[in-house]
Amino acid sequence: MSGVNEIRSTFLDFFKTNGHEIVPSSPLVPRNDPTLMFTNAGMVQFKNVFTGLESRPYSTATTAQKCVRAGGKHNDLDNVGYTARHHTFFEMLGNFSFGDYFKERAIELAWTLVTREFGIDRNRLLVTVYHTDDEAFGLWKKIAGLPDERIIRIPTSDNFWAMGDTGPCGPCSEIFYDHGDHIWGGPPGSADEDGDRFIEIWNLVFMQYEQVTKDERVDLPRPSIDTGMGLERVAALLQGKHDNYDIDLFQALIAASVEATGVKAEGDQRASHRVIADHLRSSAFLIADGVLPSNEGRGYVLRRIMRRAMRHAQLLGAKDPLMYRLLPALVGQMGRAYPELIRAESLISETLKLEETRFRKTLERGLGLLNDASATLGEGDRLDGETAFKLYDTYGFPLDLTQDALRARGVGVDTDGFAAAMERQKAEARASWAGSGDAAAETIWYGLRERLGATEFLGYETETAEGVIQALVRDGAEIASAKAGESVQVVLNQTPFYGESGGQMGDAGTITTEQARLKVTDTQKRGDGLFVHIAEVEEGTVEAGQAAALEVDHGRRARLRANHSATHLLHEALREVLGTHVAQKGSLVAPERLRFDVSHPKPMSADELKVVEDMANEIVVQNTAVTTRLMSVDDAIAEGAMALFGEKYGDEVRVVSMGTALHGNKAGKPYSVELCGGTHVAATGQIGLVKILGESAVGAGVRRIEALTGPSALAYLSEQDERVKALAGQLKVQPAEVLSRVEQLVDERRKMERELADARRKLALTGGTQASDAPREVAGVSFLGKVVTGVEPKDLKGLADDGKKSLGSGVVVFVGVADGKASAVVGVTEDLTGRFSAVELVRVASAALGGKGGGGRADMAQAGGPDGDKAADAVEAVASAMAG
Repeated sequence: MSGVNEIRSTFLDFFKTNGHEIVPSSPLVPRNDPTLMFTNAGMVQFKNVFTGLESRPYSTATTAQKCVRAGGKHNDLDNVGYTARHHTFFEMLGNFSFGDYFKERAIELAWTLVTREFGIDRNRLLVTVYHTDDEAFGLWKKIAGLPDERIIRIPTSDNFWAMGDTGPCGPCSEIFYDHGDHIWGGPPGSADEDGDRFIEIWNLVFMQYEQVTKDERVDLPRPSIDTGMGLERVAALLQGKHDNYDIDLFQALIAASVEATGVKAEGDQRASHRVIADHLRSSAFLIADGVLPSNEGRGYVLRRIMRRAMRHAQLLGAKDPLMYRLLPALVGQMGRAYPELIRAESLISETLKLEETRFRKTLERGLGLLNDASATLGEGDRLDGETAFKLYDTYGFPLDLTQDALRARGVGVDTDGFAAAMERQKAEARASWAGSGDAAAETIWYGLRERLGATEFLGYETETAEGVIQALVRDGAEIASAKAGESVQVVLNQTPFYGESGGQMGDAGTITTEQARLKVTDTQKRGDGLFVHIAEVEEGTVEAGQAAALEVDHGRRARLRANHSATHLLHEALREVLGTHVAQKGSLVAPERLRFDVSHPKPMSADELKVVEDMANEIVVQNTAVTTRLMSVDDAIAEGAMALFGEKYGDEVRVVSMGTALHGNKAGKPYSVELCGGTHVAATGQIGLVKILGESAVGAGVRRIEALTGPSALAYLSEQDERVKALAGQLKVQPAEVLSRVEQLVDERRKMERELADARRKLALTGGTQASDAPREVAGVSFLGKVVTGVEPKDLKGLADDGKKSLGSGVVVFVGVADGKASAVVGVTEDLTGRFSAVELVRVASAALGGKGGGGRADMAQAGGPDGDKAADAVEAVASAMAG
């Protein structure tokens, strides 16, 4: 029972048997504590439970919590690999009581687990208590039977825990293991306590007070328990080791590193293998929890961890990227307990490989330049800050790597000079920005970005989190507060709200502080990395510096995700149906609909649209996972990934893949592979349904596709169904017979329209009682002139043909009147076209009608005019023109 996985499961099972709920580890990025860079203790996910802000369906819990200490106040990075118990990533086993049991039960459970379940020699155990905690002292004597000399009273803050300057707090009791007098060190509280003989394995916090003010402390109404046992430390103890790196888990990872490099873990290389093993764990788990390497915040800490390991891989002589090749060993050791490693394995592998490939180029270039710049420096000298900054700014060589590379020679770096060069560059950039015309309006965001850093985006992994309000802005100026009814733009240190980009609209939702509630209507990106929340204060007063609970509108985000993923599927389907010339030219991903513009030279047919829609829905019903990987732009494009319109891509890109192709050359391969920074569904089935509404032209060679997904598509189809049913009712047929019945009615109408037109022509030709309606002689030829109503302009030529036939030889004029306007047709029989031109005569008619022009042939011409009241005058004008 000494393997790490067995120890973990034994701990959790013990507390489950004793009535505790096994709660999964929370992510390494804290969702409920914006003051922490990373989760660093088991109690972090229960913070709001302890303070009473949140309730859970259980009152006792147990966890194996993944933790990272590599940034901020808790930073063990520089010690890792060189000591026995420092790690960037570690597991904290813990049990918790939220007002259920207290000291006696906590001590009883701890002693039983340690001495009976784990079988640790009780004679090697001693405990500490806070110096005034007589209750805990007495309970250890009663439950464990420990003599007074092995219950040590500690008067310092080492044995008194506090959540902050105010809030829950209480005394601690720690369990120590004595590794024996052959190891230097003394018991806790002694002058030699920093030695390695007595090692703390478990800390029990008795949360019994609330610190109201600096000087006032009151009893909590429901005292609670928070404990933490380092898995790596207890594993070393149970496996008979004094060094955490000698336990089975680390030995497996070190063995993989040794095999991959061909360098034994001995001598100077021993620390390098340890660094690689430890940093592989922290890097992989951080990436699995949504952190990606960057030059800001958590991403920067991750990059430092990764590059420190990669520097040691280079020291071991590894010629090619190493870290990603060790990942299977880690997944094999820890994937069962933490399935997120398995789910994210491809993303972790791609990220490690990309980062190490880029870092090796940086390292090679930077070391060469550094060697040249420092060739004349000796021990005790310092590299000037300007050179260090040039290496950083121009060649991408970080300051800490410059310091690390020079440390072996005893050479330092002028960090003050480096900082001055950095500040000078910022000042120059600030001046350039302020004078850039239209961009001057954005100066406020540039200044905030420089002062606050980029906003940490958490929205790929969560839609709820906590953050700290860093700035409030209104009308281009920073303000201290905003009250109910006022609009404000909010900047936080971290956020789950997606900022509009790549066609996807920004998120909406709520921001809540202890004093205020804000409705977020939109989120925008500003100042190269700031997420700006457009909000209205609904209640109270919001102030900069307040902690806030952030909640994205989940339903709206779900619809946005579905619509965004659908654009990817439709894009690929269009390329398959229309050809690879199709490329996206613009998009809108809104909650209720989607549209995107693609390059295509002509309208799409209804059949083409149907095939595209069917192909997209084939992938939807596959319900396969949507995967995300981090790659270089060149590698992504080499794998067939497409870049989407409107996205800005850096050296590293997110590659989103979905579905398995069913047709053509891609059959069996990933269906859609695109570069995209937006949010997407977890599986294609979450899209629900894709329904194309239609396509239209938006410019030369660009067509616009509009579509719906999910509930919106279903609602649209339901409305269409209701319309068909209503139509069937009107037609007195079954819904399935509507189309054939409509076609029948259309045919009947066309027939009736033809018959009606024929009847009108006959009536127009033969009807009329006025003398002017009868044929007469003009200029020695037969002349027929009529004013008609109810005849379409297109039918006038038919009347003229009929009139010419009835005359045999002569000239006919028909003027049709409708809506106050008139159309005139003049026909001349073939035998008279030498004397009369229909074109010249119809222009006379047009002039009489207030128009001008007209056209046609010598035997038939047509024109119009705005004055229908002059129809009879137009007929006589033609007759007069003939008479000459």
